[in-house]
Formats: sequence, structure tokens, C-alpha cells
Amino acid sequence: LVEVEYQLDGTKITFFFTADERVDFRELVKDLAGIYKTRIELRQIGVRDEAKRLGGYGSCGRKYCCTTFLQEFEPVTLRMARDQRLSLSPTKISGACGRLMCCLAYEREYYMEVARQLPKVGRKLVTPYGEVTVTKIDIFAQAVIAEDENGEEMRLTLDQVRKAMQSRGRPAKAEAPGAEDAAEEKPGDGDGGPESGSPPPDGGPESAKGS
Repeated sequence: LVEVEYQLDGTKITFFFTADERVDFRELVKDLAGIYKTRIELRQIGVRDEAKRLGGYGSCGRKYCCTTFLQEFEPVTLRMARDQRLSLSPTKISGACGRLMCCLAYEREYYMEVARQLPKVGRKLVTPYGEVTVTKIDIFAQAVIAEDENGEEMRLTLDQVRKAMQSRGRPAKAEAPGAEDAAEEKPGDGDGGPESGSPPPDGGPESAKGS
């Protein structure tokens, strides 16, 4: 038995209870109705509703979310804990009801948004300090921990990471054979100008000079 509600007009008493399986209390309802001379309702609730009715304080030191502002329970999955790189120990991510804490869903969207902007662990980046490998990600600080070839760790901010990711493809483009020559020759192709190497059109200044 979790809680009992007695309507002020005395027309109904509701008993809230939890049970592992569905229980048939029809006979008990008749007995209670005979004792209290009013309408009796036995309502089976889940463990999350039980915590909401009883109230209490969570591991964060604040009152349960379900007793203060949560109107409805949303599905909470283990993937939400994985996305936030939290410990998967049941004792750390479970609430007083024994289910996954509702607050796991609060910050997941922020984690996913920042994670999309940061490189994954194991990715190599080209920085002013040389090539480094990402070893850790700090979502709240919007930074990564990277390690160079000598095993030295360094912290890179989101701006530094973006520059490193943008510059990763630049060396390959600069080393392409003949790229600079092609770029210089392209403006003069077929325009009949002095740099193109083609003879000037008839009637131009140089043709008049030779006549």
C-alpha cells in the first residue's frame, strides 16, 4: 500500500498500491465498502508513480523532479547515458524508484549538438604543434584532449579543433603536381592576349607594325 485518498465529500476512498503482478481485489473491495460505507477503488500504480506520491530527495540533493515539476513520465533509455558518457553502473544512474533517472533526458540534446561539432576519439588532427590524436572529449568545456606522437597531452578548444579540421585537407591540395602552373595559365587560355602565346588578331597593333 502506497497511499490512500479520501474525498472530502466522503463519496469515495482510493487505495494506491504496487504489486509485481496484477492482483484481483474484488472480494477485498466488497469488504472495505461494507466497513467504510462508501465507494472503494483499488488502483495499482508503477514504481515511478510510487516515488512521485511518496516524494523524497535525489542523489543531487534536490527534491524528486516528478514531485516538483514533471507532469508526465517520458521514456528514458540506457542509450541516453551512453551518449553522455556516464557510468553505466545501475547504482549511479538509477533513481529512488529503481528505474533510470528522468534527468538523463534533460541534457542529452545538448550533448548530441556539441558532440556533432567535435571529432571522435581516435581521429587525427593537424595542429600548429604537429599531428595529434584525439583521446578524450569534454562536452561541457567544448574541448578535446589530444596526444601528440611523443605521448604529450594537450587541450584543444572548439575553435582550435575547427581550424585543425579545416586545415587537414589543405596540404594535399597544395602538393598536387602542376596545380600552381595550371592556375597561372588558366586566365590566359584562348583570349588572344600576350600571355596566351597565340598570334595577335589581324589588324592589331603588331600586324600594322610589320606592314
